[in-house]
Amino acid sequence: MATNRQRPFFNLKAVIRQTGLKPDTLRAWERRYGLPSPRRSEGGHRLYSQRDIDTIKWLMDHQRQGLSISRAVELWRQLEAEGRDPLQGAGPPVALPPPEGDTLSRLRAGWVAACLAFDEGQAEQTLAQAFALYPPETVCLELLQQAIAQIGEGWSQGQVTVQQEHFASALAIRHLEALIIACPPPIRPGRILVACPPAENHTLGLLLLTFLLRRRGWEVVYLGADTPAERLEATVAATHPLLTILAAQQLHTAATLSEVAQVLRREGATPAYGGLIFNRLPELRERISGHFLGERVDLAPQAVESLLTIPRPVPEAAPVPEAYRRAHAHYLERRGLIEARLIQAADSLGLAPDRLAPANDELALHIAAALALGSMDYLGSGAGWVQGLGRNYTFPAETAHRYLQAYGQAAGDCLDERGEPVVAWFRRLAGGS
Repeated sequence: MATNRQRPFFNLKAVIRQTGLKPDTLRAWERRYGLPSPRRSEGGHRLYSQRDIDTIKWLMDHQRQGLSISRAVELWRQLEAEGRDPLQGAGPPVALPPPEGDTLSRLRAGWVAACLAFDEGQAEQTLAQAFALYPPETVCLELLQQAIAQIGEGWSQGQVTVQQEHFASALAIRHLEALIIACPPPIRPGRILVACPPAENHTLGLLLLTFLLRRRGWEVVYLGADTPAERLEATVAATHPLLTILAAQQLHTAATLSEVAQVLRREGATPAYGGLIFNRLPELRERISGHFLGERVDLAPQAVESLLTIPRPVPEAAPVPEAYRRAHAHYLERRGLIEARLIQAADSLGLAPDRLAPANDELALHIAAALALGSMDYLGSGAGWVQGLGRNYTFPAETAHRYLQAYGQAAGDCLDERGEPVVAWFRRLAGGS
C-alpha cells in the first residue's frame, strides 16, 4: 500500500519550484533513465510523489559532488539491487576523511613556497596531492584562495614581489578555469551572469564563485575581467539573466561597479555584488544599487540561491551629495593643472618624471573614485598612502610624505571652492584642521 510520500500529488510546476531542475532536464532523466517515474493523471499530465521529488534532489546532490547523471543513476540502481533504499541514510557521496594532522595546512604552505620559488612543477605536484585527498571545493577555498590571500598580504608588506604574486595567481586561475570546464551541464533553470566591472582585472574571486555555482547546477555566463559597461548591458539584454553578479576589489572599481549597477537596475535587471573593498569599507555598500552577497565567497552561493528563491526589491543606492558631484567634475577638469605643478616641482621632490606620472595616475584614480562615491574618507589615512607609494613605486617614506604634501598644495592652488572636499582631505593628511 502506498504511503503518503509515494502518493502522486504534485504537478510538474510544483516539482520544478521545489527542486530548481529544468523541465527539459527532468523529462530527459525520465526518458533515458526511468528516474523519477511519475504517474499520469486522467488527462495525461505527469503527477509526482514526494518520493519522486526526494529522488530528484538525491540525483542533483550527487551531481554537485561530481558524478555524471548516468553514474548517479547507476549508483541508485546498485543500492536498490542490494536491497537498500537510496533515500534512507545514503545521502550524497562522502569524500574520504581528511588525513590526520594539519595536512591541508602543510599542503597550502608547500604550494605557497613553490610559487614564491617559481617552481611550477612542485606547485602542480602539491595541488595534485591536495585534489587526491580533498573535495575540489575544499582545495579551492582552503588551499588556493587562502594561499593567494597570504601571498597578497606578503606583497602588501613588501615581502613578496609583484612577479611572485602574478605567478601564483596565474597558476590558481588556470586550475579554476579547468575545474569550471569539467563541471557537469547545468540542471537548474535560468542563467546567472558574472563579470568584473570596467577597470577591474582581479578575477580569482569571481572565477571561484562561478565554479561553486556551476557545481550546484547553475548555468553561469562568465565574462571575465574589465568588462566594458556597454558590453555588459548588451549581454544582459541578450541573455536575460536571473541575476548579474559584479565584483570589485579596489576603490576605483567600486566606483565603476556602482555606475554599472545603476544602469542595470534602471534597465530592469537584478544586480548583485561583492568583493574585498566592500569588506574593508562596509559603508560603501550603501552606494551600490544591488544585493550584497556577503563577505565570504564560500557562502555566496547560498545568498544567490536565497535571492532567486525569494526575489526581493533591488536596494537603491544612497544619493551622492551635490557638493561631491560638483567636486568630482571640477577635479577632473583641473587635474591636468595639478599634475603640471607637480612636474615642475619634480626635482625638489627628488622624483624623476617617469616615476612621478604613475603615482599621479594612481592618486588621481582614487580621488576621482572617492568623489564619485560621495566621501573622501574612503581614501583612508596618510599613513596608508605613504605605505602604498613605498610598496608600488619604491618611494622612501620621506619622499612619499613630500609628494603628498606637494599634491595637496597644488590642489589648493588649482581648485576653487568647488574642490573643497579634496583640499580638506589633504589638510587632514597634513594634520591641519
